[in-house]
Amino acid sequence: METILNYFETIPSHHRAAIIVGGLTLFWLLEGIVPLIGLKYKKWHHAVPNIFFTITTILVNLPLAFLLLKASDWVMAENFGVLNWLPEMPLWLYVILGLVLLDGVGAYLPHIVEHKVKPLWMVHLVHHSDHYVDTTTANRHHPLESLIRYVFTLLGVVIVGTPIGLVLLYQSLSVVATQFNHANIKLPKKVDDWLSYFIVSPDMHKVHHHYKMPYTDSNYGNIFSVWDRIFGTFKKLDTDKIIYGVDVFPDEKENSNIKDLLKQPFQKCRKPTTMEDEV
Repeated sequence: METILNYFETIPSHHRAAIIVGGLTLFWLLEGIVPLIGLKYKKWHHAVPNIFFTITTILVNLPLAFLLLKASDWVMAENFGVLNWLPEMPLWLYVILGLVLLDGVGAYLPHIVEHKVKPLWMVHLVHHSDHYVDTTTANRHHPLESLIRYVFTLLGVVIVGTPIGLVLLYQSLSVVATQFNHANIKLPKKVDDWLSYFIVSPDMHKVHHHYKMPYTDSNYGNIFSVWDRIFGTFKKLDTDKIIYGVDVFPDEKENSNIKDLLKQPFQKCRKPTTMEDEV
């Protein structure tokens, strides 16, 4: 475990890029082998805006990475944060607890806030307006959302009190986990259900992308499902009843156009569609 943390303390940028590209490639291939839903769409055409927003996410995060390092150095030097206030524990437990807490403050919390605060919800809608959720949807975030989430990650580092190796390990796991739980792959039902007790499984997260409430406001988890289960935001829905997208931005053409998506947070929501919900 110490070796892993030491590696992530100085992980080269090209290794981090390889994790992003490698995860996308792996789950992209798996989607063709064991698809969850037979999505009738042009896969490469659909990927273009999503890859664009993946790149903007990277461009937002890279210049600000030094802030994470500064925050991490400060909490360790000042012995600040939850991890530093707890009694000494085995390294494996320290790492797991740190990852779970970072996931709660840096991912679960901002996700709920984005759903509950109207201006932030308008920004987050870019992610939800994808009509064909697959692994490329994972980082389909408006640049403003990338900035918002970065602020919460920074907050998580300070509150949890994490060393930089643990922060970068978390970020790497987060990338792969979100690519996995957004991927259009079909796992055996029992396996998916079992996984959902510990991590956010594909079936669990797809519920969050159903186009109507209350399912849109559920299953906020990023890596670990514990936060949804603790705070009562966990819901189940048969995957064959899930309809992707959001009823206030129903135009599939606009939701596939980069220019329209960049403007989407500043537009008025349409009236909900009259499409019958299957639930």
